Parts: sequence; structure tokens; C-alpha cells
Amino acid sequence: MNTNLHSSLSNKYSSKSQQIRVLTEKWTLKNIFCPSCGGVISEYENNKPVADFYCKKCSEDYELKSKKDKMGKKVVDGAYSTMIERLQSDLNPNFFFLNYDKDSLDISNFIVIPKHFFIPEIIEKRKPLSSKARRAGWVGCNILLETIPKSGKIFYIKDSQVQSKNKIVDSWNKTIFLKENKNLDARGWLLDIIKCIEKMDKNDFLLSEIYQFEDYLKLKHPNNNNIQAKIRQQLQILRDKNFLKFTERRKYEVI
Repeated sequence: MNTNLHSSLSNKYSSKSQQIRVLTEKWTLKNIFCPSCGGVISEYENNKPVADFYCKKCSEDYELKSKKDKMGKKVVDGAYSTMIERLQSDLNPNFFFLNYDKDSLDISNFIVIPKHFFIPEIIEKRKPLSSKARRAGWVGCNILLETIPKSGKIFYIKDSQVQSKNKIVDSWNKTIFLKENKNLDARGWLLDIIKCIEKMDKNDFLLSEIYQFEDYLKLKHPNNNNIQAKIRQQLQILRDKNFLKFTERRKYEVI
């Protein structure tokens, strides 16, 4: 895989933003495969509003975002209201994020975030544009990358190092069960528990250890009066979906 964006394709564009758009889209089309099935991705024609690429084999859609220098904690996206509506529908695409060096055009990171990791809390509402702006009052949004679990950020390229295809497809399939849950609140609970597990940064843990996140979870879910029971319920679901396994009483292992 060539991890540099240089191409003569962008020479006919005078705008730097247009050049980068062409370079990143053409690079992605040439180098990136579908993380769901490993198949070839194709480019949508006529600038489809909700996605840039699709897989003919499994019908997954992908939208590409790129950012120079560091990936950072957030990525600028489009209209806030449109994004929130998309989260409630099957039209929401998966997201490719490409991070490149502005001088060398070397790609530092390329990740895919499956759409089932997108819930309202990772979408930040921006301030409305001022009355002097061309689109006065328009409200955009940011995607808060830092709030997404590590398992929801699947790297093709990490710190300039290309990752294996098998690892990428396996990582995708490990959390595909989240896609089954159309209820955003219920999915949010599972994602919160996954984030708690990841914060412990260990392959196996005790039930008592994850109970230490009770106050954190209570702040996020103030209407739930039995957090420990909810934690146990979510761990059971994660076990049934082969994300975890019970090794012995009150002890769990990340698969």
C-alpha cells in the first residue's frame, strides 16, 4: 500500500481544498477495501449526499473525512440536525477518517468507524453562524473522536504503519452485533460498558472492578436506580455476543 497522496490528478484544481478532496478520494478508492467483507469499494457518482463510497458485495456505505496534521479529538462534519436525523435511520454511513502530513502528504492514520458506534452523545453541536455569514444561523456539528471506544476505531494505517487485512476485518466483525440494536439508548449502554472495560486496560477483570465505574455510569444515566444490576445485564449481553467470556464466577475475559 502506497501511503502517500501525491498524484497529478489534482493539478487541474487551483483550490487547495479541492486538490486535497481529489487526492484523498482517489487514494481511498485505489487502496482501501471494505472492512465488512474485504471486498472492493466503489465510488458514488454525482456526489451522493450521504456517502462517498459503497461496497457492491455487502452494500455498506462510507463517507470520507480528512484532516491535516494530527487527527485530534474531533472532526468537523455537516449540519447538526441532518446528522442527528441520520443516526435514527439506516441511511447513516460508516466513516473513513484520513489523517495526513500537510507538507509531505504522507498518510499518518487511516481509520474506519462503523456506523453502529454513532450515537447522539458523540455529536457536538456547534454555534450558529453569525448574522453576517452567507448561511446565517446555520448550525454545524463535530464528531467527537475521543468519546468513541477504541474498538470502534479500526486502523488501516496507524502511526504510518499499515495494518493487516485480516486484523481489520476481524476487528469489524467483533462488534458487528451492535448493528442489530436499533435502540440508541440501549446501544449507548453497551458502548458505555465497553468503554469502561477498555479504561481498565486489561484482558481479564473482576465484576468488582467494573463496579468502580458505578458513579460515572450514574452520571450518564441518572434515571437508572440500579446501576450494578444494569452492569451485570450488559456484561451478559457482551458474553452472549462473544465480546467477553466468563472464566469463573464474577471474572470476565475480553475475547
